Amino acid sequence: MIIELTAIHWVYLAFVVAIIGFMLVRRDTTLICIAGILGIGILATTTIEGSVSGIFNSFIYAIKELVGTILIISVIVAMSRILIRTGINEVMIAPFARFMKTPSLAFWGIGLIMMVTSFFFWPSPAVALIGAVLLPVALRVGLPALGAAVAMNLFGHGIALSGDYIIQGAPKLTADAAGIPVSDVMQASIPLVIVMGLVTTVAAFWLMKRDMRTGKWRDGLIEAVDHQEAITGSKSSSGEQVLSMTAKRVLAIVIPILFALNVVAMFLFNLQGGDATALIGGTSILIMLVITMLAHRGKGLEKTTGYLIEGFLFGFRVFGPVIPIAAFFYLGDAGFFSLFGEKLPEASNGIVNDLGVALAHEVPVNGVVGSITLALVGAVTGLDGSGFSGISLAGSIAQLFGHAIGSGIPTLTALGQVAAIWVGGGTLVPWALIPAAAICGVSPFELARRNLKPVLIGLVVTTIVAMFLI
Repeated sequence: MIIELTAIHWVYLAFVVAIIGFMLVRRDTTLICIAGILGIGILATTTIEGSVSGIFNSFIYAIKELVGTILIISVIVAMSRILIRTGINEVMIAPFARFMKTPSLAFWGIGLIMMVTSFFFWPSPAVALIGAVLLPVALRVGLPALGAAVAMNLFGHGIALSGDYIIQGAPKLTADAAGIPVSDVMQASIPLVIVMGLVTTVAAFWLMKRDMRTGKWRDGLIEAVDHQEAITGSKSSSGEQVLSMTAKRVLAIVIPILFALNVVAMFLFNLQGGDATALIGGTSILIMLVITMLAHRGKGLEKTTGYLIEGFLFGFRVFGPVIPIAAFFYLGDAGFFSLFGEKLPEASNGIVNDLGVALAHEVPVNGVVGSITLALVGAVTGLDGSGFSGISLAGSIAQLFGHAIGSGIPTLTALGQVAAIWVGGGTLVPWALIPAAAICGVSPFELARRNLKPVLIGLVVTTIVAMFLI
């Protein structure tokens, strides 16, 4: 069945192309997204007041869809603040330091610990949690600071964030934009995340060892900075660390056990998406409350609010740029009907679906073209340095190509997500590399240069694998 494309479809497509173009030249897309919402609103409502109101209502719609993701990240960051300031993080990581005897063991050890920690805490807080403890150990056994930064970066902001299987912020965004369940995206992303992670980290390790052996290695060291302030957004206060060493050791054991039990509960009770996120979030809040009351005692009630405020400030600072972009791309699916009603042709299944059907009748789209396109779209949307601001676009285009091909929407969505996060989430764009670069005292531009070749190799191999999975 051929769907009649209206002016709304063409305006939506024109703004998608414009957004990609602005991202290519590294310009902010918020204004373009709002203009797109306004343009679609004018065509849908034919009134000024209706279209202007549509801008605000689309933001509300996007926030409603994203609020769970914003909240979970905020409470986890709030919890990480108290772990850092009480020194519990140091006790949690210290046992792993004894296994780092050589530069190679230090590289893989830091990477794997960073990956596991990032699954639960997200990479930026995880950098603060483990960097200050493991970096001195790595340096003592001969691993350069830049090598440690590469390991933390690729395993945390690359592997852990691109899969995001515990907090599920990334797959939630892409799944919503693609109109499929979160579980489908997560399942489809597993082989892609594994391939991308293995190829990239092995390539980075081999290049590091080769350059160290041939004398081509550059440390990229910069003048020492206050790492704690750079990572956490505030200075650590030794006066707040009032827990005894025994209490720290007990809590350092209890906290990982609680999160491990969360993971067990997810499997036993088949918790996914919002249910899994709620379990992790509730556990994080309880941990933060207990530790805050133990550490600050008489001032615990006031300090609890302070930590929550810090967490929310971080959450909205990260997702502030995402809201207008998500608001626009939600219009490509159910968001349009929620905001403007039945203003599309009777047989329409949404703007993106209609464009996909039309594309199938006009262009010979196949798995190869779709995979290459989604990898490029994901990489381009990551150029803004967020990694998250453009994955809604990747999900929408995956839906478009998937309908045109007749299959492969989850795989294409996962590929766009992996490409966007690896490029923009903190492995290639210099201004997204600051957490890992700051904690290791290296230049973010040198870190980006060191990551470039391994990540590009990984993206090529992962794209080829995706072609066979569609």
